Amino acid sequence: MDNYAATLIVAGFGLAVAGGMTILAILLGPRSRGAVKDLPFECGMPAAQKSATAIPVNFYLVAILFVMFDIEIVFLYPWAVSFRQLGPGALAAMAAFILVLGAGLAYAIRRGALEWD
Repeated sequence: MDNYAATLIVAGFGLAVAGGMTILAILLGPRSRGAVKDLPFECGMPAAQKSATAIPVNFYLVAILFVMFDIEIVFLYPWAVSFRQLGPGALAAMAAFILVLGAGLAYAIRRGALEWD
């Protein structure tokens, strides 16, 4: 348990700071409400369009593809650092991994996920 004591102390301190700031914001923050204050804003300016407008699906597809490939690329770093110690079997496994990623990207491009109208 001594190995985890420092981690638990830091996690507890972080939770205490976050909780304390939230409580202080609730207790000390302004409470006045009004029609102008309740309006949504973008970067300090009035909203350019209604908040209920539909967002094109292409935004979500590009975001999901970016996150997917970004996370998969993270797996290349540890492999590249220990490439010499892993041997040729790891090279074949990584080649298969990159081929699967490439097939997924080719499928997304073929289905038109990255095309903008």
